Amino acid sequence: MRARGAKPRILIIGAGYRGYSYAEPIHSSGEGIIAAVAEPSEFKRRAFGERFIWGTGKPLEGQAFSSWEDFISYEVNRRELERLTGTVTDPVIDAVFVCLLDELHATVVQAVAPLGLHIMCEKPLATRLSDLLCIYGTLLKSWEMLQTEAIFAVGLVLRHSRPQVMLRKLVREDRAVGDVISVEHTEAVGWKHFEHCYVLWRRESTSAPSLLTKSCHDIDFLFWLLCSPASTSNPEPPHLPSRVTSSGRLHFFRQANKPSGAGSATNCLSCPVETTCQYSAKSLYLHQHLRAGNRDRPVNAIVPDIEDVFQNQGLPSAAKRLLEVLGEDYDDKTPASQVSRKNWYGRCVWESDNDVCDDQMVTIEWEDELLSFPQKLKSESKQSSLSLKQQSYTGNLGTEPQYRPVKIAQFHMVALTDAISRRRGRISGTTGEIVYDAATIRVSDFCSGSEVVYNMPSAKGGHDGGDDGLALSFVRAVAKVKSGDMGVSEAQRTFLTCTVEELLRSHLAVFWVEEARIGGTALRWQEWWAREVETKLKGMGLGDILSAGIR
Repeated sequence: MRARGAKPRILIIGAGYRGYSYAEPIHSSGEGIIAAVAEPSEFKRRAFGERFIWGTGKPLEGQAFSSWEDFISYEVNRRELERLTGTVTDPVIDAVFVCLLDELHATVVQAVAPLGLHIMCEKPLATRLSDLLCIYGTLLKSWEMLQTEAIFAVGLVLRHSRPQVMLRKLVREDRAVGDVISVEHTEAVGWKHFEHCYVLWRRESTSAPSLLTKSCHDIDFLFWLLCSPASTSNPEPPHLPSRVTSSGRLHFFRQANKPSGAGSATNCLSCPVETTCQYSAKSLYLHQHLRAGNRDRPVNAIVPDIEDVFQNQGLPSAAKRLLEVLGEDYDDKTPASQVSRKNWYGRCVWESDNDVCDDQMVTIEWEDELLSFPQKLKSESKQSSLSLKQQSYTGNLGTEPQYRPVKIAQFHMVALTDAISRRRGRISGTTGEIVYDAATIRVSDFCSGSEVVYNMPSAKGGHDGGDDGLALSFVRAVAKVKSGDMGVSEAQRTFLTCTVEELLRSHLAVFWVEEARIGGTALRWQEWWAREVETKLKGMGLGDILSAGIR
């Protein structure tokens, strides 16, 4: 028999940086058990398992897989054996964290969903709009077939980041500035961070737009702040935007800006100006990180077993190994498939085939809206999948209508900053103003002239506590469902503060923004939604599921 009150058992698919980011708080808190890992790199798989699962011993059956496909096969066979024998011979996995390359997310989520496991997928959920819709359809079909839902989360960590959680409370629950008139929100990516992650991981065709890969959780934050109901128990429909405009391009990291002294060099290690270039890969990875004592990210992204080399052979050998990888390059004779298959970390940033935006502005507008809603609701009503789109909401006769005023939000994603992955902004309301960054939130009251300052305590983990917060919130939701204390819908809303539809809506909005940017035009939400979402869902044969909703 399976113990209902036992701690959730977690499989991590992908033992890279994000896999560690989520496994660490779960393991250290003791609220869940990191029970298995699926990772193709033998070194990464072993290091991860020794850290979180089997310690100094050897992995038991069901604890280590060389691929996510191996886990699927193992789990299907295990369940068949359980069905035939009526006994559970191996520990059961309750939930899966998907922490692979972005372009693999959709495939893995759709493969895992039919197993009925709870899923947390790292952002972005998918790199193509069609894949998002396929994921949604797969989730609904799987849950309908299994006659049970599952917790579903995406790595939108700002919903759990301390500054953003406080901002949401001040604006929506406390109404500290009255009705919001405008929001200015900036993500300072950081020049070093952008060079490593978005120039050298570089093409929209093989990855995705930088707004999706880097800033989808900022768009989600704006939707959470301005679109979602004030609380998860609130019956009101989302206040959906009316139109969007966006401008942005690859401004700096292109050949026209290459230093003249670099000549024809395409790799930092053969460049005559390497020692004076701020974007030198040798300086960044060797001098600023490896020789400074850091063998973690970003160095181990280039040489996964760098720690092993250092411990067994010393710093000179580790440096030599790093430089060997940084020295790898390609030219016009290299097959395009080979160029696109890997990341060339020693490649000149001005000679990369990068085409993602390094600076982008987004302006989203909302129109006035008047609606009424019921005074009494069931505690856990079923949410139709049609809530993804704009819909009228006519409550019981006699209820007091609610007015939702016009507002505007501007988002700026900027790469060339000294600060790394820091957010700052300003929220203007009818009765006050909020100015914020990661460290401080200042609330000014127009009437009294007073100012209240909230100093944000430093948080453990990445994204100002958001990584830890999301991981633990997900595990707590799974634990409540596993124990029978909560249904899936209640646990999803209580711990993850959103429905599956909200997660998908903000992701879909990024594609809306990108179409406006590429087309250089203002796009209306309803028109775009009808064309790109409703029509495509019907074409995929999902009309019946859409009308039925999530059961």
